[in-house]
Formats: sequence, structure tokens, C-alpha cells
Amino acid sequence: MSSMVRDLEALNTDIQEQKERVENVDFKMITFSLGGKDYGVDIMNVKEIAKADKFTYVPNAASYVRGVYNLRGDIIPIVDLRSFFHLTVQKKEESVENMLILNIEDRVYGTIVDKIDKVVGINKDQIQPPHPIFGDINIKFISGVVEKQGDLYIILDVVRIFSVSKDEEGKTRLPESDAFQMPSSQEQILPDAAAAASAMDFVRQSLPALKRFYPSSINETWLRERYSDWSIGRQGPDLQLKDAKDADNFLSRFYSPSHGAFWREDYVEAVSAVLPPNNSAIIQVWNIGCGKGYETFSFACILKKKYPGSRFKIWANDNDIMAISQAPNMLFALGDVPEYCREHMVRGPNGYTFNQEIKDSILFEYHDVLNDNSLPELDIIVARDVISFFPVLEQGKIVNEFSERLKSHGVVFLGTNEELAETEWRASARPPLSAFMKRV
Repeated sequence: MSSMVRDLEALNTDIQEQKERVENVDFKMITFSLGGKDYGVDIMNVKEIAKADKFTYVPNAASYVRGVYNLRGDIIPIVDLRSFFHLTVQKKEESVENMLILNIEDRVYGTIVDKIDKVVGINKDQIQPPHPIFGDINIKFISGVVEKQGDLYIILDVVRIFSVSKDEEGKTRLPESDAFQMPSSQEQILPDAAAAASAMDFVRQSLPALKRFYPSSINETWLRERYSDWSIGRQGPDLQLKDAKDADNFLSRFYSPSHGAFWREDYVEAVSAVLPPNNSAIIQVWNIGCGKGYETFSFACILKKKYPGSRFKIWANDNDIMAISQAPNMLFALGDVPEYCREHMVRGPNGYTFNQEIKDSILFEYHDVLNDNSLPELDIIVARDVISFFPVLEQGKIVNEFSERLKSHGVVFLGTNEELAETEWRASARPPLSAFMKRV
């Protein structure tokens, strides 16, 4: 009997150890499909996800190099992984391609895949070594395979894929990003000063290409004031934005207070004062461009104090994969957290985090605002410093979405230097806030 007890105890211990290994997520990957099979890439190598339909042809490049692409002013090579692995390319009606933008050894590459799926977290111990059975692609480009919830993922070794030596096949596989001049499409976006109607027009036309900032009625007031200040003492070539560094300097005064950080106390007080009375049982909030979550957590603490008798739900979206995957489980030193947040913090073994009530009220989700938004009617929308970084037509679509989703008493918070049309919206705050309600 004692032997049986020991065996059962050993079995239970083994099961518990396996369970702990499975639940310990220490490896995250972006999953996608190629030729009908599921693949994964270490999230640490993924810079972002993008879509594109126009690439600039590169003469004498390998067959799987689709060309180069202008990624916010950086010219990067684009590799079609389907062609690279000699897989069948699925035909589709639209020409827009799904791309993973990768960081490999201080270089940026774009890769075309069939479909991008989701972020999957696993334990490294679950990863099995590659096997020749995966004959669709060369085994040397596979770092391992893993099963998750019934799906089998082939994990690609992208570092090796993009580090193929020049003499392996007698020619360079990939073009070096800095070996190309600006493609013709970029030259059209960046006209020279002589072709511009004025120096300010040149700045207007440079910002979209260099930083994907799109001048429009939403930021026109700020743009004129900023250009007036920025141009003082400048003349000739100095009135042009020559590169991304110049554009960053120009835009440095555009961003709202506490951009990318916990909101400061005076800004929190101003926001709280603008929030309208609301006796709803649950308050629905849409936070677009939430980044790592500092803004979302700040706003959650404001809501908790402003509406103590209500529950709230914050739909927090961003298209930055790395940031949105880290946001739910961020850890902090208590000294780095503003006073108004501390009552909602709990201490863990590795630092402080927000309590479960706050966490349960927020849904962090990777999402592109231009895609379908399955949201309820909204009481509040927070979209600081976001709309200006979409093309003008898409800005209009987003604002229309706000109008359709927002309740009659609802409020929209934009960036400090963004504004909505007075014909349809009325301002409900003063700088540094930019808040609007629908005209009824």
C-alpha cells in the first residue's frame, strides 16, 4: 500500500510540474499562415504589422525579393516568404499584401505572408526540435515546432533566413536598405522646393512621407502656429524637412501632455472636470492608440473616482504588437506610479501591478481602427494624438465612426493640438485638453 501511495504522490508531483511548465509563458510569437500551414516568429523580432500593395521594383534581385518599400521614410527590402520557400501563392481579388516588419541584427525587413493570425504565448520547454517531416521548407530555417490548443506551429528562424551569406548561391539574396536611392513614388511625395507653392507647402507634403503625419483640418490650426514659430531665423534649405530627424523636431511640440506615460495630476483633474454626469450601470469607453497602457490605466483610475456607483469597460486598442502584448501585465515600482493610481495597486513578487478590478475593466487588444469595430454605443472615446497619423480620407472615416458610436451625451478626447469641425462638434474644454461633444 505504501508503495502505491508513493507512486501516486510521484505521479501527482509530475503532473503538477508539467502543469506549471505549461502555464509559465516565457516565449511569445506572432503566428501566420503560409501555403495552408501555421507558422510563428519570435515576437522580439517583430517590429510591426503592415499592409501594402505597391513596391518599387529592384533590377537583378532574387526572385523572392518583391522590391523595396517606403516605411515612414525608411526604404526597406520586401521578401515574399512564399516565393522564398517555393510555396504556392494564393490568388486573391485584392492586391494588398499582409506583411510582418522584422528587426534582424539592426536592420529592418518586410516579409509577405498569406495571413497574419494572432499573438500566442507558450513555454519554451514545449518547443520541439524541427523534423524533416516538414518538407515544405528547408529544415535549417526552422528553429522548432510547438503544439498549442490543437494547432501545430512551425517556428521560423528568421535571423538565419535573413543572414544567408553572399556566396551561398553566388549572389546576394537581399538588397541592403541603404544601397538604394529614393524610388520615383517617393520623389513624387517629396517635391523639391522649386515645385512647391511655398516653404510651408513643402513641409505639408514632407510630413506624410517622413513621419506619416497628415496635415488636415484636424491639425491645421496647430500646423500654422508651429510653422510660424519653427521658421523664425530659417531660410532657404533650412525651411525644408530633409529627413525623419527634422520631422521629429518639427512634431516635437505636437504631442499631448504625458504622451506615452502616466497622466500628470493637473491633467487628470482637468479631464475629470470635463467628464459629464453619468448614472449608467456600465460606462463604455474606447481608447484608441493605447500603446503600453499608461494612458488606459490613468483613465481607468479617473473613471473609478468620477463614477463610483458605476462599472466601466475600456476597449483599449493599438496596432503596436509589442506594446499591446505587454500592457495587461506591466509591473511598476511604486515610486514611478502617480499618487492617484496607488490605491488601485497591489504588490507582487516582482513589483506592483494594478488590482484585478482595474484589470478586469480593461480589454487590451491588437486592432486597426480602420477595420470593423464591434463595439457597443460609447460614452467616452479617448484618441489622443492618433487621428493625425492617418491619411486624410481615413481621418474622415474615423471621425464618422466616432459620431455613429458616441451617445448623445458622450465626449471625445483628442490630442491637445487636434480639433473637430465646429459645424458638427462643440468644444467642451480648454487647452491643454481637447474634448468635444456632438451638436444635437
